[in-house]
Amino acid sequence: MKATVIATFFGVSLLCTYAAKETTKKMKKAKLYFALTDVPQIDCDVKAGKIINPEFIAKCPPGCQDVKYRVYGTDIYASFSSVCSAAIHSGIIDNTGGKILVQKVAGHSGYRGSFSNGVRSLSLPRWRESFLVSEGKPRKGVTYPSTLEYSSSKSTAVKSEPKKLEQDLKATKSADTANASEKASEEGDAVRKEYQTSPVLTPATQMATTTPTPTTTTTDPSTTTPKPTTTPATIRTTTVAAAAKTRPGLHRVRDIGSSSVHPAYSSVVAAASRQVQAAQGRGQNTAFRGTSTSASNRNILRPSTGFSSKEELNPKPLESTSQGNPNCKVDLSFLMDGSWSIGKRRFQLQKHFLGNVAQALGIGSTGPLMGIVQYGDDPSTEFNLKTYANSKDLRNAIEKIPQKGGLSNVGKALSFVNKNFFSDANGNRGGAPNVVVVIVDGWPTDRVEEASRLARESGINIFFVTIEAAAESEKQNIIEPNFVDKAVCRTNGFYSINVPSWFSLHKVVQPLVKRVCDTDRLVCSKTCLNSADIGFVIDGSSSVGTSNFRTVLQFVANISKEFEISDTDTRIGAVQYTYEQRLEFSFDKYSTKQDVLSAIKRISYWSGGTSTGAAISYASEQLFSKSKPNKRKIMILITDGRSYDDVRVPAMAAHRNGVIAYSVGVAWAAQDELEAIATDPDKEHSFFVDEFDNLYRFVNQLIQNICTEFNSQPRN
Repeated sequence: MKATVIATFFGVSLLCTYAAKETTKKMKKAKLYFALTDVPQIDCDVKAGKIINPEFIAKCPPGCQDVKYRVYGTDIYASFSSVCSAAIHSGIIDNTGGKILVQKVAGHSGYRGSFSNGVRSLSLPRWRESFLVSEGKPRKGVTYPSTLEYSSSKSTAVKSEPKKLEQDLKATKSADTANASEKASEEGDAVRKEYQTSPVLTPATQMATTTPTPTTTTTDPSTTTPKPTTTPATIRTTTVAAAAKTRPGLHRVRDIGSSSVHPAYSSVVAAASRQVQAAQGRGQNTAFRGTSTSASNRNILRPSTGFSSKEELNPKPLESTSQGNPNCKVDLSFLMDGSWSIGKRRFQLQKHFLGNVAQALGIGSTGPLMGIVQYGDDPSTEFNLKTYANSKDLRNAIEKIPQKGGLSNVGKALSFVNKNFFSDANGNRGGAPNVVVVIVDGWPTDRVEEASRLARESGINIFFVTIEAAAESEKQNIIEPNFVDKAVCRTNGFYSINVPSWFSLHKVVQPLVKRVCDTDRLVCSKTCLNSADIGFVIDGSSSVGTSNFRTVLQFVANISKEFEISDTDTRIGAVQYTYEQRLEFSFDKYSTKQDVLSAIKRISYWSGGTSTGAAISYASEQLFSKSKPNKRKIMILITDGRSYDDVRVPAMAAHRNGVIAYSVGVAWAAQDELEAIATDPDKEHSFFVDEFDNLYRFVNQLIQNICTEFNSQPRN
């Protein structure tokens, strides 16, 4: 009996052990099967905040290493980030995709931006939820879902007239609130939040204002919204949809974002809708000043290639003209960064910054004028110098600029501005310095040196405002090292401002305005064609002859007409010599190009001997001693023979006094004297032709050498 019981017990024990082993095998097989077959796949643009599961394994597709899939943070990421792009940034997978493990964690402060594995992550002050990514292997004791649960934001979508909806929101809230609504709709209905009521902020204070403390949960760090009503979300959303249906359809605007409305914001939308309905009773033109079909058309998705100029499509008449700040008469072009890497929130901060700059400048007809070019893959003019003549209208227009997208092709934008922006047709005033301020997030995606050089040589003063510049570990990814110093007007620090974070950009408004208005320091307004006193020293000896003398005067006129002549730009003077010398006209005699050309034509041929040395001394005393301190002194001497006196000592004295001497010899002119007269290197400052009729060949070469010498000056 005892043996039977023991045997039975032993058999049951073996059976239980066998069953346990079989169960373990099945569990392992199940895990292996899940690992091989049931891993859910997610798209590149899926944000962690969209997925409700606190921990999951997912598979990313190929091609997620793209600037449009934005990432916020380093190592620990804000849930507003693309899951797959974060995985590439952290090095868990590459651009071919693969499995990843995602773990949700608490909100974080101070997400750090960086560049890693081909992905540029952005900084963020704080966010309500974070996540970690690691290799896609299941952890022991954790069951992973084969289907991910997403937040249900799409179920409450309001799809009517997104452009009008955005305008309604702007009518009742600041641009920050509109941006907050867009982000909240992307977060979905999974989180129900209540916010304290906050006052409407002015653009001057928005960037420096922090988020109010929530009454129930941690808030979105970049939003300030009024407290919602207690009406159920479904009823409020239906009300908004019904109100929206009564409005006429408008064109869909690019980059409005999700058309869904989070319940926490539906009261704002409903209020905006009511304002629109009330406005319709008074007529739509009074509700939206300046809004028309053509105005809507210019906000439609623009082509990604080629250049465009919006003001040609939609010229906006000036509503009012301001005199402006007379102490800041400059013509300004701001190059705003519209690339995808900047993100919508930072693009909004950039618009606030530009609006505050416009206000601080004091835009007006006798003060500063300002236009804006937005760049991405290609640049396009948002509006030119004459589109808006007061700060208020300009500020309102800036707020309506949609983001362009694309790369950060700054070099292409500088070329576009140099060739197209500062023209009479676009409102360029001629007497006002031309200034370009480039705003760039991180670094450009193309080269800027050559485009900047050409712009500077055209008289454009280039400033750079760089935000979140590359860290030491990121500098290897920059296409053109030291791109700021290669681009700006001077490398002395006056023309460049580095801002550590987009959220502190507002702090540089006043420093930037002060610099661009300091016209005495805008040295790049001076070019080789508008900043010289040019004195012609003309041989009138008997060997020249009347006919050849007229040819010499035509040569002088052809050179003169290439320069910008006025009492504040380039000035022209002339001396004729034989044995004696005669001042034909001084630098301050004529202040227009036409008067100068007429004066050259009236010079009469003198005839006599050839005392070139004495002529150089005379020109130094009668012309160049009266030159302005800020002018380059250029002497161009034309002779057809050897001098009766010494030329070396007078030429050396002129050189010591800052005169840049060019010598042009014809026929019997002595080469050694030409080189002695010319400034070193004499090969670049002396020319010789065998007969007078060939003088014209050196006009372009002479001007080119003058400009090359001018542009080779140190930029420190």
